[in-house]
Amino acid sequence: MRTILLGIGDMGVSDSPEEILKTCALGSCVAVIFLNPIIRAAAMAHVALPGSKTNPLKAREKPGYYADTAIPALLELMKKISPNGTGKNIFVKLVGGAQIMDPNNTFNIGKRNVLTIKRILWTHGLGVIAEDTGGSISRTVTLPLRTGKVIITSPGMPDKYI
Repeated sequence: MRTILLGIGDMGVSDSPEEILKTCALGSCVAVIFLNPIIRAAAMAHVALPGSKTNPLKAREKPGYYADTAIPALLELMKKISPNGTGKNIFVKLVGGAQIMDPNNTFNIGKRNVLTIKRILWTHGLGVIAEDTGGSISRTVTLPLRTGKVIITSPGMPDKYI
């Protein structure tokens, strides 16, 4: 099995049952996961911030970094892997968006990320079928393409599957 490890702002796509998409240490960041169970393909982005207007150059170089550029870029990745890879065949899952290192809720980056992602998905006619968001824990996401099950691990907690 080959693991495609995604860092902050990275995106990955695969349709190989021998590959795993993985991203680690999601705090306020959100893993946006697109699954097409019919062709067993998946794409994932590690989104750090809601809006790209603060740094348009970075958004062009690394569209997965911002919610408003990651969703269209993920849709394009799914189109490349399968011309029919968009639309009703895509299931969306979200993980992350925690409140970490902001005890006074000054910035609410995690919550803003989740809300922005859902709003943008809605404009593309997509909705979230499963999520593990919010709270105050860090999460790691592993997606073996062979099973299509999203595995969420957090320190000191049992694994979750969505």
